[in-house]
Amino acid sequence: MAKTFVPGSRGITGFLEEEERELLRKLFSDVITMLEPEALDSEDPLVALVGFDPHIAPPEDSALRRLLPDGVKDDDEAALEFRRFTERSLRESKIGALRAASLALESNEIQLDAAQARNFAMALNDVRLVVSDRLGIRTESDAEAVHAMQEWSDADDLETYLAVVYNFVSWLQESLVQALAYSLDDEPSPAGEKGEREDRA
Repeated sequence: MAKTFVPGSRGITGFLEEEERELLRKLFSDVITMLEPEALDSEDPLVALVGFDPHIAPPEDSALRRLLPDGVKDDDEAALEFRRFTERSLRESKIGALRAASLALESNEIQLDAAQARNFAMALNDVRLVVSDRLGIRTESDAEAVHAMQEWSDADDLETYLAVVYNFVSWLQESLVQALAYSLDDEPSPAGEKGEREDRA
């Protein structure tokens, strides 16, 4: 059974059973597949040089739209222009975090430094976004209904299984974020910064 992440002298440590690690690998791989950009008919030098991709359009898949939201609200033209400059690098950043998180699942004991923990948390969050979309979570009441489904033994259909997966990933992410925040707060402050923090308290 999974154990919460805890900060320590060796970084952040967690524990996952083999079945749980295999589940996360599959989830990370599925999201990577969603995020991988379609190959262009010809290599556009502008894309390679500055990341600007004139072929990009808003995703039709609502889950992918959650992963790659509009960067500008209430202005479709400006949002599309912003997307063409930023989406490819955003996809690559998310894919990098997902791959790094998958590599951290080599053994039951998970050891993460601060950078690895941030990648792992980002990967878990992206999985949550996709699963929540598939479950149709839009409101607090939707989320509360899903949170009621906690046991793997209750997962006798796809929707219930996804709900249990969502709760597991949410719990794991919350545990990791708390451990990461605690470890960052506990880091030695640069010279002079400690006193400044005490003055503000």
